[in-house]
Amino acid sequence: MWLKNITLLNFKNYSDAGISFSETVNVFTGNNGSGKTNMLDAIHYLCLCKSYFNPIDGQQIKSGEDVFMIQGDFDRNEKNEKISCGVKRNQKKQFKRNKKAYDKLADHIGLFPVVMVSPYDVNLIMEGSEERRKFIDNVISQTDSFYLDQLIAYNRILTNRNALLKQIAITKRYDAALLEILDEQLVASGNQIFATRKAFMDAFIPLFNQYYSYLTDNREAVELNYQSQLSENSFEALLQKSVEKDRVLERTTAGIHKDELVFIISGMPLKKFGSQGQQKSFLIALKLAQYAYLAKNKGFKPLLLLDDIFDKLDDNRVHKLMQMVSHHDFGQIFITDTGIERVKSIFNNIEVDVTLFEVENGQIQNA
Repeated sequence: MWLKNITLLNFKNYSDAGISFSETVNVFTGNNGSGKTNMLDAIHYLCLCKSYFNPIDGQQIKSGEDVFMIQGDFDRNEKNEKISCGVKRNQKKQFKRNKKAYDKLADHIGLFPVVMVSPYDVNLIMEGSEERRKFIDNVISQTDSFYLDQLIAYNRILTNRNALLKQIAITKRYDAALLEILDEQLVASGNQIFATRKAFMDAFIPLFNQYYSYLTDNREAVELNYQSQLSENSFEALLQKSVEKDRVLERTTAGIHKDELVFIISGMPLKKFGSQGQQKSFLIALKLAQYAYLAKNKGFKPLLLLDDIFDKLDDNRVHKLMQMVSHHDFGQIFITDTGIERVKSIFNNIEVDVTLFEVENGQIQNA
């Protein structure tokens, strides 16, 4: 699978842009703020129906305009697939495949798998557990539509259960029958999600270890640990045990929405004891493992988007990373960087041809 071209209209800082890509390595160069990352985000939109950076669609519309459009042609299984996305202020997002609108956006997820590596990913380390659960869910959802359905159902039931707990606190009327029904529904979805996450992590951790060892020449010991309340107890028992606590706090305190992914380096938390270079290597290894997992489970290679990838990596790690992703295990790649000469030097050293684009103030052209 590869993206042949893209057209943008009023997307972020782009008024009107259209370019064609190579099947291999495409690099956008330009100063910070020129629009390089916005181009990657437009590609992400076409693949996953949303921005990688901002969940509010209306905020992606260029200032002073009322609508944005993104359109691209993919080669998928040697067939042309035209994907388009349109957002008008205060209106529902329109998403089409071959000019036919989707009944639900979830049907698009996984058809055009993509992996993004960005400085924004540091939130996976620095922010709360929700960010790390989102990472797990994003990977699995691109390979398993049933999982995505279960996740949507679980979150809906969880919202209803929390609303009931608040209602009980306000009215002082304890509706045990309704709570029991919601518990049964939550357990059914939660158990499915836990089983899928556990199986995913069993397959994912060896891939992560492989890529981290490669990037660092096996110099550092790292761990990736999946933790869940359901590992030691049945979900049903957990809900029964926590019901009084839930009533006091007016929210559900047990379940897979409390799952955690723990990052460890040399036996210590990565967040506190990892250098910026070690943290970036950890995040890149996570994303390369995501890529390998998607490629294996989809049967074809996803797109790989590398935003500002050379920052905070030493020359050796940059060389090893580019050498790896530019060869046969990876497909089409999009990279952003501020220095065109640096990019040329890196790819000349590993003898890989690249297609270069220069970006300036929302204008893009072949370099």
